Amino acid sequence: MGDLPVVVVHGGAGRVDPERLEAHVAGCARAARIGLERLLAGGSVIDAVQASVEDLELDPLYNAGRGGSLSATGALELDASIMEGEGLRAGAVAVLPPYPHPIRVARALMDSGKHVMLGGAGAGEFARSLGMQLDPSMITERARERLAEHLAGRVGEGWAGGTVGAVASDGTHVAAATSTGGTVGALPGRIGDSPILGAGNWADDRTGACSATGVGEPILRFGLARYVCERASAGAQRAADDALAAMQARVGGEAGLILVTAAGDVGVARTTTTMSHAIARPSGVHSGH
Repeated sequence: MGDLPVVVVHGGAGRVDPERLEAHVAGCARAARIGLERLLAGGSVIDAVQASVEDLELDPLYNAGRGGSLSATGALELDASIMEGEGLRAGAVAVLPPYPHPIRVARALMDSGKHVMLGGAGAGEFARSLGMQLDPSMITERARERLAEHLAGRVGEGWAGGTVGAVASDGTHVAAATSTGGTVGALPGRIGDSPILGAGNWADDRTGACSATGVGEPILRFGLARYVCERASAGAQRAADDALAAMQARVGGEAGLILVTAAGDVGVARTTTTMSHAIARPSGVHSGH
C-alpha cells in the first residue's frame, strides 16, 4: 500500500506465444504508464483506466479492439465495460461490431446516464451517434489465421489470452475497465464475462476494483470480480489467490485477475500459463507475466 496513485493493467490470462511474450508484457507496462500519467495530470481514476484500455485496444497483440478474436462466422464482436467506485456508475457494450475503442463507447454510455448496457445493433447505433465509423481493418490477418486454426482443431476451445483490463486508485476512489474480442470461434452473439458487472469487471470504493480475464463462462457463473473485491479487506493479494482457488473448486475454469483497493493495496493472480500485467506507481513500473 502507499505510493499513490496506482494503475494496474493486464493483457489477458491464457497463453501467449513465447516469441510475443516480451512485447505483450511491454505493452502492459506502456498502458499502465499512460493511465498513471493521466492521473498525475489531474484526471480521475475513470479517465485513467479508460486511457490504459484504449491504448491496448489499438494494439493487435491483444484480444481487444483491433486484432480481437473472431466468431465462428468470422465476425468481430466486441465486449467492454467500465465502472467507477464512488457511485457505482457503469457502462457496457456487448457484441459490438468493429467500431474503434469499445471502452470509449462504454464510457459514453455510462456518462449518458440513460442505460448501463447496450448490445449488438443497438450498441453499434450508439457508437455511430458518437461519430464513430465501422472499421473493417480492425479484423487482422492474424485473427483470421487463428480462427482457421481453431476450426481445423489446432487451437484449443476456450483459448482466452489477450483480453485487456485496468484498475486504478487515487487513494480515495477506484475504477475498473475491461475490453475483449471474446473467444476464438464462439457462436455468433456469445457474450462473455468482460461486459458483465460483478463477473469480469467491478468497482466499489468500499471494497475495491477488479478486472478479470480467462474463460468467460466459469467467471460469469461464479461472479469473480465482485467476489474478490468483497474479500479484499483481508489483503488484496490473499484475496486474489483465494478467489481463484474458490472459483476453481466450485465451477472449474482457469482465470486471472487484477485487484486494487482504495488504499492502493494490489493483488495480481492467475491460474493460467501466463497473464501479462504491469503495476504503475509514481515510484516506477513493475511488470511481469
